[in-house]
Amino acid sequence: MANRKGRRRFGSVRKLPSGRYQARYVGPDGLERKAPNTFANDRDAGKWLTLIESEIIRGTWTAPEAGEVELGEYGQRWIAERKLAPRTRELYEDLFRLYIRPRLGGLNLDEIKPQTIRTWRSALLRDGVTEPQAVKSYTLLRAILNTAVKEDEMIRVNPCRIKGYDTYHTPERPVANVDQVFGLAELMPPRFVALVLVAAFSGLRWGELSALRRCDVDLDAATVRVPRKVAQLRKRMEFGPPKSAAGARVVTLPAAAVAALRAHLGEFTGADPDSLVFTGEKGAVLRSSNFLRATSWAAARVRAGLPAHFTFHDLRHTGNTLAAASGASTRELMHRMGHASMRAALIYQHATSERDREIAAGMDERIARRKKAAKDKKVDPDDGAAGALVPVG
Repeated sequence: MANRKGRRRFGSVRKLPSGRYQARYVGPDGLERKAPNTFANDRDAGKWLTLIESEIIRGTWTAPEAGEVELGEYGQRWIAERKLAPRTRELYEDLFRLYIRPRLGGLNLDEIKPQTIRTWRSALLRDGVTEPQAVKSYTLLRAILNTAVKEDEMIRVNPCRIKGYDTYHTPERPVANVDQVFGLAELMPPRFVALVLVAAFSGLRWGELSALRRCDVDLDAATVRVPRKVAQLRKRMEFGPPKSAAGARVVTLPAAAVAALRAHLGEFTGADPDSLVFTGEKGAVLRSSNFLRATSWAAARVRAGLPAHFTFHDLRHTGNTLAAASGASTRELMHRMGHASMRAALIYQHATSERDREIAAGMDERIARRKKAAKDKKVDPDDGAAGALVPVG
């Protein structure tokens, strides 16, 4: 319906003593608001009101003052109110405190634009922040501002929409072969031999291994149950459920790991069913820093023929790669790794040179069997009549 002469359907325009025009309207919340600036003529003021009306009709209108909340206050509250795992909460608090709040915390939400984000990220990298940390900080900031857009309706659009800012190149992690795994285990103090072998041949995470109890181990079935993990927080160790529902699983071990685990349970694990399987030298919960120091890890990995950047977590990578090379399906890998998504499992199913040699050896065997069958039947393998493969058992 068109505006009647001298009267607008939505909002109002009045001429100020200065000769400029002011636009006003009543928002969906019943409050009257003025345009943030005045206009040179009635027509421009009317156009502005038309844009505001269209936002209200489309449901995209937000109160202009809603974004007048500082990011520092909003982000801190976002982390505090979010349902997060303890270790994730500490990670978010550190990222926000170190990289986001110092540079952006004093800005109102509606003052943060894509250019603000670009300048902020460039400053982080220029000041020596690593690209992985910059990416993690960016994705946290994007999550915070997504809530401000979609749930709290404090700003219209998320300024964190810059292509490429949420990814970084991750070099492929090193994989230890079986000989290197055993070589590394032999260099460990006796208390940690089984830990290395079980880590490499099960694919369990450090936190899952550290939380294993005697009752989780079934030597006769050659399995370990993963019902919990332990997280190393700033001031305490905290036990909790696995990383995800898929993380609660039962993993079967190869015989070498079972044998090492059997010896370990007899010497280093308490008799109580709730006794932790792997502990530090004084029987306390394993801490990664204590383990690295007690095993002289940096020197041991080099002596075992592994790269200087090989970490304990790379033993999980080794186990997953060995499982994939042994012919595990995507679903089987997902179960063994404790992942609900196929993405990680598919990464391990790329062809390795060792697996490729096994495939070629298998082909050689089939070819040799075919030739032998052809010879036994006195059929020339090069004859056209022998073109079809001879069935083999």
